[in-house]
Amino acid sequence: YAGLLDGRRAATHWEFEQDFQRLFPQVQLDINALYVDDQRVITSAGTAAALDCCLYLIRQRFGSLAANQIARRMIVSPHREGGQAQFIAQPVPKNTRDARINCLLDYLQQHIAEPHSLDSLARVVAMSRRTLTRHFARATGMSITDWLTAERLRRSQSLLEAGDLPVEQVAEAVGYLSAVTWRQQFK
Repeated sequence: YAGLLDGRRAATHWEFEQDFQRLFPQVQLDINALYVDDQRVITSAGTAAALDCCLYLIRQRFGSLAANQIARRMIVSPHREGGQAQFIAQPVPKNTRDARINCLLDYLQQHIAEPHSLDSLARVVAMSRRTLTRHFARATGMSITDWLTAERLRRSQSLLEAGDLPVEQVAEAVGYLSAVTWRQQFK
């Protein structure tokens, strides 16, 4: 390879993060970016992100009016910042090497809309709160609250993409008491 990205920031699709980092360890990968402009070397995270990148280049060269007109003709969003997170997040861990945590993950997925406390979840897997917290973090790399939020947002995205439910029902279906609280999680 030519080494053009050595020492530079770059973007790639989240699905290729591990391979990219293994093959190009000297590149500073920004896995959350749609596109990265690092001293006139521009990389993007995928096909749709490449369109955003092209509109960015048009905006830089010819101005916002030209970029917006082109975006309208293409029927795409007129402006998404390069640093904006990729819409599809990395998958939420669903299977670990810890059988009790796997049981808990299955339980949470089946009861996603219900309220959960650390005490009630500890009872599900017959662990103390402290032991559960430690085992869960070791098995998934995240806290129970972070995992549950990520899974609820992932489930929300699926429901929204299906387009059959109003926002209020999506929020309720994934365990939020109100659409306002649910919307705040997307920020």
